Amino acid sequence: MKITKTRFASICIAASLVGWAGPGWAQKSGGTLRIQHMDTPPSASIHEESTVSVAVPFMAIYNNLVIFDQNAPKNSLDTIVPDLATSWETKDGGRKLVFKTRDGVKWHDGKPFSAADVACTFDLILTPEKLRRNPRSAWYGNLEKVTADSPSEVTFHLKQPQPSLLALLASGYTPIYPCHVPAADMRRKPVGTGPFKLADFKMNEGIKLVKNQDYWKPGRPYLDAIEFSIIADRSTRMLSFVAGKFDMTFPADVTVPLLKNIKRDAPQAQCTMRESGVSTNLIVNREVAPFDNPKVRRAMALTLDRDAFIRILSEGEGQMGGAMLPPPDGVWGLPKEKLQGLIGYGDVEKAREEARALMKEAGYGPDKRLKLKVSTRNIATFKDPAVILIDQLKQIWMDAELEIIDTSVYYNRVFKKDYVVALNLTGSAVDDPDVTLFEGYACGSLRNYNNYCNPEMTKLFEEQSRETDRKKRQEMVWEIDRKLQEDVARPIISHGRIAGCWQPQVKNVTLHINSIYNNWRFEDVWLDR
Repeated sequence: MKITKTRFASICIAASLVGWAGPGWAQKSGGTLRIQHMDTPPSASIHEESTVSVAVPFMAIYNNLVIFDQNAPKNSLDTIVPDLATSWETKDGGRKLVFKTRDGVKWHDGKPFSAADVACTFDLILTPEKLRRNPRSAWYGNLEKVTADSPSEVTFHLKQPQPSLLALLASGYTPIYPCHVPAADMRRKPVGTGPFKLADFKMNEGIKLVKNQDYWKPGRPYLDAIEFSIIADRSTRMLSFVAGKFDMTFPADVTVPLLKNIKRDAPQAQCTMRESGVSTNLIVNREVAPFDNPKVRRAMALTLDRDAFIRILSEGEGQMGGAMLPPPDGVWGLPKEKLQGLIGYGDVEKAREEARALMKEAGYGPDKRLKLKVSTRNIATFKDPAVILIDQLKQIWMDAELEIIDTSVYYNRVFKKDYVVALNLTGSAVDDPDVTLFEGYACGSLRNYNNYCNPEMTKLFEEQSRETDRKKRQEMVWEIDRKLQEDVARPIISHGRIAGCWQPQVKNVTLHINSIYNNWRFEDVWLDR
């Protein structure tokens, strides 16, 4: 993990040449990039939120210590580059990760950045009461503390070696906050060191970012401003993009069928279809009767016809998988052959026979049907699969009513476990088990929405996190994923594919293929008009 002088020089040279190949020689400065947005973000405080609705418009306000190369399509440890850190090395047998931080960086309000701001940021994350909510605190269960050893050096002190920590720090969900701005102020008036400043944030209308004239990277950003316009109806968004009213769609908005329409109606558009890093899944409140009965939960998992979801939603281009993003785009996910024999991944009709038998044991049947609500978020990518789920639940004598919840309320509800059954989409900010497993399945994690808690599984999570042998870790993760599916921890329906599109005048856009959360810095994007 130590960056040598030679490798660091290579990274700096590569970073300085980003976007210079081919048409990059003719970058133009100026202009406003017009991007669609699908709903109102709950706030601008990335550390308190857990939706791409926040990551896309606000990542450009901030910097990280390190970041996934914005121009490398696939996130990996090999694509991590310096940001506010200039170099790093491991010490004490991997229990310390020491960063040298950048000099001469200023916050948007003119105050100087230092290593103390890094320590303050992680003090927020490690102290639950300091944030309104803390969706990613589970990422850092192995982190004891972060100390600023000087104005330009900061040390992460770990309980055990953790090879993946650098990837967590490179996520768009890991910005550095200033010590001098209260956490509450970051929700509406965020202060960062990034290429853009917040100029306006209006609920149900839009967000405007303007160029940071004092940005520490000379010549960046190229754009004068970015405007995100909130348009709730997806059909309206697509039509307005085709008509040329916007430079970009919301980058996680275009489904397989919609992409075909765009290619037909706006053949000049540039689009990237890729794995979203987002799973469609079923979450069930295990503390509410009758869903506290494992037989009922198992029956719900058995009735899922995953092929039907994939055919309807993505015309067959989605993938079955477990908790981890499946290959080839995913690094850690279960291969197809390892899904065979898992609950709900085989013969659907045979599985439903078993499900109906379990429902009878729980006291239900054709003459005593279970009535419930299926809650979901008020955007099409949630609502469409929720309708399919409701139809499939009828096969096991469950009659469900759809409850639509606005984004600003939805995550508060699921964080508080204020729901019974929900059709949910869960994105993984980093394709790494330390994110997916601890965040979604560890006891007490805020994003463990259905309170699955198995201490033995948590021990296995910790063991794989410490494993330095890549092949051994892979085998451990596959076994953990298999057990999660057998435990009906959070039934995974499918892993989706999604596209983002932009007009030809937008240059140097790279959409990452294994996460929709990490490539919204926009500092290298420019407009040819």
